[in-house]
Amino acid sequence: MPGYIVQVGAAIQCPHAAQATITPSNQRVKAGGMAVALVSDQTTVTGCPFQVPVGAGTKPQPCIKVMWQAPATRVKVSGQPVLLQSSTGSCLSAEQIPQGPPVIATTQFRVKAV
Repeated sequence: MPGYIVQVGAAIQCPHAAQATITPSNQRVKAGGMAVALVSDQTTVTGCPFQVPVGAGTKPQPCIKVMWQAPATRVKVSGQPVLLQSSTGSCLSAEQIPQGPPVIATTQFRVKAV
């Protein structure tokens, strides 16, 4: 599905509203003045407040990273597909438990891809 290309400065959150940050491996191709995000780039989540109810208490189970699953199908940078605003993925806890999909709130609005 076509969508705007995600750049490193895009606003991405886990389903619990914690900020996700992309560490770029690409420094050559840019959109909106920032490096284009690739499916292989590490996306970390910091400050996730999610906790699982356990018995009488709770167990912290914060999102710590995003695994992207549906990047662009036709546009690649250095052999890796770029991320689109329509890309899907899963936020994962430290125990690799899926916590829900990430939310790409804002990105650049000049370059689209498929």
